[in-house]
Amino acid sequence: MTNESKWLMQPDRAVGIVGFGAYVPRYRLSGSEIARIWTGGSGGSPVKEKAVAGLDEDVVTMAIEAARNAIACAEIDARDIRAVWVGSESHPYAVKPTSTIVAESIGTSPNIQAADWEFACKAGSEAVQAALGLVGSGMAQYILSIGMDTAQGRPGDALEYTAASGGAAFVVGPAAESYAVFQGSYSYVTDTPDFWRRAGEAYPSHGDRFTGEPAYFAHTLKAGSALMEMMGTTAEDYDHAVFHQPNVKFPARAAKTLGFAPEQITAGLLANEIGNVYSGSCMIGLTAILDVAQAGARILMVSYGSGAGSDAFDIRVTERIKFRPRDVNRTTDYLRRRRPIDYATYVRYRDKLKD
Repeated sequence: MTNESKWLMQPDRAVGIVGFGAYVPRYRLSGSEIARIWTGGSGGSPVKEKAVAGLDEDVVTMAIEAARNAIACAEIDARDIRAVWVGSESHPYAVKPTSTIVAESIGTSPNIQAADWEFACKAGSEAVQAALGLVGSGMAQYILSIGMDTAQGRPGDALEYTAASGGAAFVVGPAAESYAVFQGSYSYVTDTPDFWRRAGEAYPSHGDRFTGEPAYFAHTLKAGSALMEMMGTTAEDYDHAVFHQPNVKFPARAAKTLGFAPEQITAGLLANEIGNVYSGSCMIGLTAILDVAQAGARILMVSYGSGAGSDAFDIRVTERIKFRPRDVNRTTDYLRRRRPIDYATYVRYRDKLKD
């Protein structure tokens, strides 16, 4: 253990993922189609394609779908949930919570705590982090933490190639009922302005290559390495790892730097198929891993949010994973359910034509 060990976060009682579920819209826009419009097909794309929310979809509707999957997976009554937290940077209302709409739609009791979380792309993981504390203290039995986005990118901007829609939901509860248990977590934040959007602006701005160094890599690598040092582990001790996925190259480089082999990140690396779903990026990667993980598997999850910060989690899969309900939608079901669209359809669906 090191001097940093005092920053390791572990609840008073063991806490885990009692249920999990994802949601990804069916529509897909290819990177080559975006390049065709803006560069005449030259320059390539950081992902193969990205998921696009339909005309009748937003963070609320998608969060409800993911939440229903998580609750069905948990096999609990929604009225037993003590808090509903939704992390996103694209909440549909500037003043009106997403969380209360989701809570009522999934049938929770009104006698709960509800909140919307924001921290760029790690809004979802910070909702999970807070849930560990509340459940771990004994103040709550179950908390629903969601990371969901309909990410925006200015037309023609580099972000447009990857900014996507989708996310995941976790029911956090007692370890004895969990598919996977949180063994420790750690957070690292600084004021690094690599990505921002002021109130009233339709699209975010970013520091271009500054978003890699010193933003994404400095925080991701610090959080990941610090947690492993505090847990007394190395990359070889983990069966899987999942990192925030703004593209394909960033998480692959982070994994390699921390000592992980390519096969350790394969199950959770979804950026090429769905793009960067922002607040749900790490969380949906974890659901994909839990879809295939064996009992006893160990997982490292490291989120990243611009502004900037990372949350790192050490997770152990339990024997209960063998008994996950078979009739609940899996992440792979949403990956297979795809319908290609052209750029004009994308512009219409995402309301890109501004007055």
